[in-house]
Amino acid sequence: MQSRPRQGPDLPYELVAGMTPCGPGWLVASAKLHGATFAPEEPRVLAAFADVFDERPAFSIVALNAPVGYGVETEIGGRSCDRAARALLGRRGSTVHNAPTRAPMDDGVEITDDRLDAISAQLLPRYREVAAEMAPYRQRTVYEAHPELSFYQLNGDVPLRWSKRSEYGREERRDLLQAKIPGIDRIVDAELRGVRPAHLLDVAACLWTARRIAARAGTRIPLDPEWDGQGLRMEIVR
Repeated sequence: MQSRPRQGPDLPYELVAGMTPCGPGWLVASAKLHGATFAPEEPRVLAAFADVFDERPAFSIVALNAPVGYGVETEIGGRSCDRAARALLGRRGSTVHNAPTRAPMDDGVEITDDRLDAISAQLLPRYREVAAEMAPYRQRTVYEAHPELSFYQLNGDVPLRWSKRSEYGREERRDLLQAKIPGIDRIVDAELRGVRPAHLLDVAACLWTARRIAARAGTRIPLDPEWDGQGLRMEIVR
């Protein structure tokens, strides 16, 4: 698998993005980044994960709400990054689901792991798309993120109080985003078929993390990550 060449002229800004799975495919929220200027763009849905690499202009950073590295054997509590994220989030730790092992990433492999929760099992086809495209060199661009960790950072490293499934939780998250990102309403108020308000909040939070990564302010969890059998770092960045 070879890197696709970047096309077009050099631009006076970077293009960074948050990305999360949704009903129709993959929700992407991008922004132009130039110095202190951060300009969110209208979100859109891509049919397949691989499409993100065909975007022009190319994204310099993508903060992805999906597992990137996978362990070989099932461990209680999941990967070390899953366990560390859960510990950090405290009462919101239940939002971090165990990543599948590498074996179910192949199409046609039966899911026999009873520790794979219902949400991860439902998202398995999306995770397989990621596994098919990711390679170590792509971790220069694509970083695993988690919206709840992004909101944790936005909230001064304090777990949020409410679930995003509640009106209180959605307002809590919206207020944090609006306080940090001028123009974020273009994303959180967007109307896209098959995309729920919670998806828009999640992808906006990942976009914030993409900005932090571009500014070299992102924090790896854990600081010394493990590597999977494909040479991919098993980490979550906030």
